[in-house]
Amino acid sequence: MWSQIRGYPLQAFIVCHLAYMFSQVDLALFSYALPSIREAFSVSLKAMGWVVALSYSVGAIIQIYIGTLTDRFGRKHMLMVITVVSSLFIAAHSIVPESSAQIVVGGVAFSLGIIVMTVLRAFAIASGGALYPTTGAIVTEEAPARYRGIMAGLLQTAFPLGAFFAALFAAPILDTYGWRPLFIVGLLSIPFAWVIHKFLRETKRFEGHKETVAKGSEVHGGSRAKVAALFAPEMRVRTITLFLAQFIFVIAYGVSAIWLPSYLIESRGLPQSDATYIVGYANAVAVVGYIVAAYTGEFIFSRRTTVTIWTLLGATSFLCMIWFTSGYWDTLIVLCITTTFFYGTAAVKFAYIAEVFPTHIRATGLAVCSSLAVNLGIAAGPLAVTYSIDDLGWDMAMSIVVAIPLAIAGLLYLRLKPIPSGLEVEEVHRRLSADV
Repeated sequence: MWSQIRGYPLQAFIVCHLAYMFSQVDLALFSYALPSIREAFSVSLKAMGWVVALSYSVGAIIQIYIGTLTDRFGRKHMLMVITVVSSLFIAAHSIVPESSAQIVVGGVAFSLGIIVMTVLRAFAIASGGALYPTTGAIVTEEAPARYRGIMAGLLQTAFPLGAFFAALFAAPILDTYGWRPLFIVGLLSIPFAWVIHKFLRETKRFEGHKETVAKGSEVHGGSRAKVAALFAPEMRVRTITLFLAQFIFVIAYGVSAIWLPSYLIESRGLPQSDATYIVGYANAVAVVGYIVAAYTGEFIFSRRTTVTIWTLLGATSFLCMIWFTSGYWDTLIVLCITTTFFYGTAAVKFAYIAEVFPTHIRATGLAVCSSLAVNLGIAAGPLAVTYSIDDLGWDMAMSIVVAIPLAIAGLLYLRLKPIPSGLEVEEVHRRLSADV
């Protein structure tokens, strides 16, 4: 294994992993700061739900466009641009204005500061989230075929590691200085653009498609043509199924990622620092689930089957955390088990989604079936919980909006074709197209 991945494939993986991790550190800051932001601006739970919904919905649309640009102009240059842009929008959260003036829409009040924050969140999500398809396309195209699933899966450990590292400094900064200084940390990602420029090159597969991209054919044309190509007869079923499965899954994930710290504070009565550390440590332990899931999907079961197993186990353990824990340590232990399966599915899903689309629309496919679905799911899930808590309470609302969608998403993957591991990406697409 080592002889095949050492050298540039490993170098590209490390650069992409760090870039993705920095973006997740930046985006995780909002979740940890959310209780303090709500208190500072006197924001209701429903109003903050709309902030999340609107920012992720707008960010999702922009991410599709960024994905098509990545397929048109190259992975390396777009990675450098969005790394810098995302950092600037995250840091700008620290200077959101405070104002007592409010706008009431549909019975929900929004202050000027919250409106500005919603706009900043949308662009931060669009640019930071775009690192997901961009880094994924690079690793998928540079990794050796036999170990592509392992490397693409391990790339996803950047998410829990980013959330973990964010928690380490978020807890003391929030306790000592408040939420505004926390977002200035986003500026630390900007110098990493130089690392990308220095140590990353454009992928050979993308370079091989430059001439066809320049011809402007239906498949290799502009942004609209690339999105339309995802729904060609030989790809329509996989595109729609992957989108729906990812969207439903992320309804559950969005609730856990956005509201878990708030749930532990408001429902369990834990201090903010304890809630932050619990979520941070659970994300760190989740790395084990990513690694085991990636190995299982590569060498034991198909990626499709592994996703189903991991998702159903994640739904079961999440329900156990909600209903059978109450204190710091039992909550932490069961949540660690939950994230191991729940979040660990990302290691397998990403590899599957990345390999089932051809090179000329790979980043576009990831942008639609992952980024768009992810952002719309995060927009829908957390908002749904805010409208359920009053009637059902935190425990029942979290159970219904997390565990049920999680199980449904896992079962949806059974509708997809299991693909043997170790195939070149061109062979994967050929086999899938031949079965249509």
